[in-house]
Amino acid sequence: MKIAVIPARGGSKRIPRKNVKDFCGYPMIAWSIEAAKASRLFDHIIVSTDDDEIAEVAKQWGGEVPFMRPAVLSNDYAGTTEVIAHATQWVLDQGLDVDAVCCIYATAPFVQGEDIRRGLEALESG
Repeated sequence: MKIAVIPARGGSKRIPRKNVKDFCGYPMIAWSIEAAKASRLFDHIIVSTDDDEIAEVAKQWGGEVPFMRPAVLSNDYAGTTEVIAHATQWVLDQGLDVDAVCCIYATAPFVQGEDIRRGLEALESG
């Protein structure tokens, strides 16, 4: 199975609430969820968040929020690698096999589904 993980912490300092702020008519995170869906690559599009509002918006746009991210991974010092590893381990703990994991940032409104497909092709070609 292939999963997309979209890390979306609620405590942004520079631009408060940036993950759910409107950007050209849609919440910022919606663009990343839509790109993941448009790629047609993923069995699950998981949003890793510690924030109830972000979780609700993500679900409205078709993202899955099967867990809330723990506080230890929600501070200013938590790295993306640890957040993606946590989400991946959660999926594995559910007894599911994971073939590939793709990180898509919640604040990447210009990423397109085709960009993600080409990235996978490059990865698979070596």
